[in-house]
Amino acid sequence: MTMRQEKIQEQLVHEVSEMIQRDLKDPRLGFITLTGAEISRDLRHAKVFVSVMGDDEGKKQTMKALQGASGLLRGEFARRAHLRVAPELEFVIDDGIARGQRIFELLHSVEADLKPRELEALETALAAVETHTK
Repeated sequence: MTMRQEKIQEQLVHEVSEMIQRDLKDPRLGFITLTGAEISRDLRHAKVFVSVMGDDEGKKQTMKALQGASGLLRGEFARRAHLRVAPELEFVIDDGIARGQRIFELLHSVEADLKPRELEALETALAAVETHTK
């Protein structure tokens, strides 16, 4: 990836996030966080990763609203970034935050089920691993 691609990706996330918050008034939009972007080498296509809070129907409606607004967002981003050709925007759900939360919950439930002696053994093993990796 070139430095220009990286710079444009960062600017894309920043600008599109700002436009969604300030300019889009679609009632289908839920709570959205842009988590990243990948732009093609020729700068003509971009995947924009979004985390959407809510149930499946709310996520579906939010994605429809984003796809519907992609032309407006695309043109405005090109203007703000001083690009001759605006990248085609594809919004993709990033469920990494939800997966991380689920893993945390599972680990916490396992920890709650452990007996004190088992927990002590795990802590000792963890300390040994940490010491060995340093």
